Amino acid sequence: MGKRAAGAATLKRLRHSRGLSLAGTARALSQTAMALHHPRLPAVASVQRSVARWESAAPTLPDERYQLLLAHLYARTPAGQLSVGPGSDLAELLGALLDLGESESRVAVLRTALVRTATDSGGVLALLSAPLQAGLSAALTDPGRATEETVAGLGAVVADINAQVGAVPMVRLQLLLVPVIDACRTLQAGALPDALVGHVRAVTVAACSLAGRLAFENRDDQASRALYAAAAAQAVQLGDTWRQAAVHMSHALVTLYSSPNLSDAQRLVDRAVRAARTGDSVRVRARAHALQAEVAARAGLKRQAQSALGLAWYDMDGLSDGDPSGSSFSTGHMRGFEGVCELYVGDPSVAHDRFAVSAAALVAPREQVQCAIVRTDQALARIRMGDPQSAAELLHECVHSVTATGGRVPAIRLRRARAELRPWRREDFVTDLDDHLMDALGT
Repeated sequence: MGKRAAGAATLKRLRHSRGLSLAGTARALSQTAMALHHPRLPAVASVQRSVARWESAAPTLPDERYQLLLAHLYARTPAGQLSVGPGSDLAELLGALLDLGESESRVAVLRTALVRTATDSGGVLALLSAPLQAGLSAALTDPGRATEETVAGLGAVVADINAQVGAVPMVRLQLLLVPVIDACRTLQAGALPDALVGHVRAVTVAACSLAGRLAFENRDDQASRALYAAAAAQAVQLGDTWRQAAVHMSHALVTLYSSPNLSDAQRLVDRAVRAARTGDSVRVRARAHALQAEVAARAGLKRQAQSALGLAWYDMDGLSDGDPSGSSFSTGHMRGFEGVCELYVGDPSVAHDRFAVSAAALVAPREQVQCAIVRTDQALARIRMGDPQSAAELLHECVHSVTATGGRVPAIRLRRARAELRPWRREDFVTDLDDHLMDALGT
């Protein structure tokens, strides 16, 4: 069976699993459109013909309007409960759309739209399949009934939320994480099966670390510090030094922008490097050395920055499949760190080129916050190269990116780049940028 035929078969199976005829599906889609306050669909007979074409021997791909309606239809169980996690009907639908020829980026947009809906109504349970929802409810009542599948499901929710950073507002993601952290605490407070203690602790580390980052993005620095402290303590008890390093790195990055003293971030970076050197994750080690290079460059320490960058590239050369961290840290990220080092202790024109390469490589949805950071730094390089007007043009693009991602760090970098345009503050290209900043960010 070809992929398109498999996609058509999945659509038919989903329809049959709900006891829907072709006409019944057409009516359900029309009702969904009305519930969402979308324009009315054509007559039922016309919609029914479309449904039949999607499932035919030579199937067609539903257009974007019908894809969205199908997603909302199958994101709810027959009982009306929102379910968008692995194993859900929505997941099956999205797989079918891929088989029918839809792009991965469009499918990702669809799923993000339904995750947004989950933050409004379904909450964290919507990210779990129905069996996992039942398993989690039982485990929270009696942690001794927890299973490996239940804990893995919680971990998958954290990974799912992490993947939505930059696509879903940070405050919504933070709200989704709260019940995950509470669930982990409840499980740890009870008589968990011994085999699951480490697994729950690992999920807690990931959840608290991500929550710390999101609290920072939502400008709650006190809560951010407390969550990072909890993540670090759990990581120490777990014993995986690469996890300790990952927590320290994430904390160091937010500290770099929430603390006036570079030394605060430096201490966390040093801890990360020490932990990473004895850990099993080469990718985490590479990132720790790259961050060490950036902090050294910001302190004006050129030799130390170059040395740390060299170690980071050495680590990158040693990467292999199966890294335990699951990190997406790549050569594209490394070029961004190289650019920062050149920006502060090297040649701004070299920095500009490094940033361009990095931005071109950071194309995944999860990388858009990092890409926005790189582009604002690239504009800063243009200013230092003596081309403020071109820098302002690039910063206009960065304003759009910052607005789309909602990232606090890109916004901070953007304001710092604008501050370096003060010598040209009376020029039209700067006043136009200021108007754009005021309209978009209120600053």
